[in-house]
Amino acid sequence: MKLISWNVNGLRACMKKGFPDFLDAADADVICLQETKMQPEQADFDFPGYEMYWNSAVRRGYSGTAVFTRVSPKNVTYGIGPEEHGKEGRVITLEFDRFFLVNVYTPNAQRDLARLEYRMRWEDDFRAYLKELEREKPVVVCGDLNVAHEEIDLKNAKANRGNAGFTDEERAKMTELLDAGFADTFREKYPLLTGAYSWWSYQFNARANNAGWRIDYFLVSRALLPQVQDSFILPEVLGSDHCPVGLLLREDD
Repeated sequence: MKLISWNVNGLRACMKKGFPDFLDAADADVICLQETKMQPEQADFDFPGYEMYWNSAVRRGYSGTAVFTRVSPKNVTYGIGPEEHGKEGRVITLEFDRFFLVNVYTPNAQRDLARLEYRMRWEDDFRAYLKELEREKPVVVCGDLNVAHEEIDLKNAKANRGNAGFTDEERAKMTELLDAGFADTFREKYPLLTGAYSWWSYQFNARANNAGWRIDYFLVSRALLPQVQDSFILPEVLGSDHCPVGLLLREDD
């Protein structure tokens, strides 16, 4: 089973930058999108063979997630429960036979860390949500988690320490999530690989110089690790300031 996750930074804009061609070429069973910045009624496109699920922010042109899937889910839910997290369209959960797939766009702490306190509440509530799902069956989490976990996960670690996405607090919450029983599939496969990033600033020729951050992930319940065939990043795919990341899961024997 091939899963793709991509923060498209505005799906309507990305549609004009090659998204349909990428969808065809990727040949994914499921593609999870973050930062769609649109309402489903604004979609003037259709992708034959894919069911489409949307969770849009109340505020138009902001945040939002979507899932396009060729495998019909048993159930689909939206959000993670607490009311304060319910207005920004940040989570869609699909239940499949073997696992839950959770597509998430984690809130950014913002440049001045204005939302760091909220981000900490989100992290605790999101982790509790995942653990509740895991009581029923294993979980796959994908999306823009808005944190570079370790120094290897960004180009300029020393200069960025304390900035949004690389604060000690955000990194510690990521550690808590992994310690709660989840595995970072990319680092499980490529523990020492450097220069592997999924987001680059639009400033300072960052992408051309590969001065990036790895903030887009596929995490899995540790029970699923034996079924992880590969976890990969597609930096050559343009159309957003993020690139797609992917996961290959072996089918049951």
